[in-house]
Amino acid sequence: MCRRWRLWSGEVPQDSFCILPTIGPEDRDLPKEVLDWARTHNPVLGIVHADPRVPGLEKIFSRIEGQTHCFLVGGMTASRGAQDQIAGEVTDGGVSGILFGGALGAVTGLTQGCSPIGPVHNVTRGRDNIVLALDGQPAFDVFKEDIGELLARDLSKINGYVHAAIPRTGSDQADYLVRNLLGIYPEKGWVSIGERVGVGDQVMFVRRDGATATADLKRMVADVKRRADGPPRAAFYFSCIARGPNLFGPGSVELKTIAKILGDDIPLIGFFANGEISNNRLYGYTGVLSLIL
Repeated sequence: MCRRWRLWSGEVPQDSFCILPTIGPEDRDLPKEVLDWARTHNPVLGIVHADPRVPGLEKIFSRIEGQTHCFLVGGMTASRGAQDQIAGEVTDGGVSGILFGGALGAVTGLTQGCSPIGPVHNVTRGRDNIVLALDGQPAFDVFKEDIGELLARDLSKINGYVHAAIPRTGSDQADYLVRNLLGIYPEKGWVSIGERVGVGDQVMFVRRDGATATADLKRMVADVKRRADGPPRAAFYFSCIARGPNLFGPGSVELKTIAKILGDDIPLIGFFANGEISNNRLYGYTGVLSLIL
């Protein structure tokens, strides 16, 4: 009989998961014991913590995915102090976590905390993180048209409310990477965003909207529950630090909404993140839900 470890109120076989020690930018291959386990257990889901001080995190995600073939979720550490992680021991400096074998099964969903306020635009002039022109027009002129006359008259109101978004290649408006506005330059007609852009890239503008975010959260949780086709063993939820009470108000509305849809008897755990991970990519202002089946 195999040994079993308890997972909150559920149980999983001991060999159905594997601790992923810290993988840093210099680590080209995962540890041999992880690779050996992955070849035998075909992991489908990895839950990871990432150190926000480390450059090139998405390259590390791709390396882990390429060598284990699992779907990564989780988030970057959000801390005012040490950026500690726990993966069998206290660690930092890269990406660490836990991989779940294919025998368990998993479903995942992502919910956005922002909603589009205009169409997708093509970058026709861009340099580093500065958008000079969109659709052949000065980027600031396009930005003003999208946000509307009221906000355009008082640009101080856009701080923390309006953001840029990068649609994922081959996807639609529903899947995009939110990035902060770093600056606007009316006299030059430029807009600076928290992402490097170049000619041919796409950008749209979005706003943080509590009502829309709540509706999308409910949609996502209901969809994940439907795809699970039965009660899960446990649920993991990773939410941006800008969500929670900042977007939904006090009283743990976000978690209560998830628990109400999934069922109060489903163990639910997670953390607030300084950038969320889903499908091996970094997001912002999102919530990521994963169910272990």
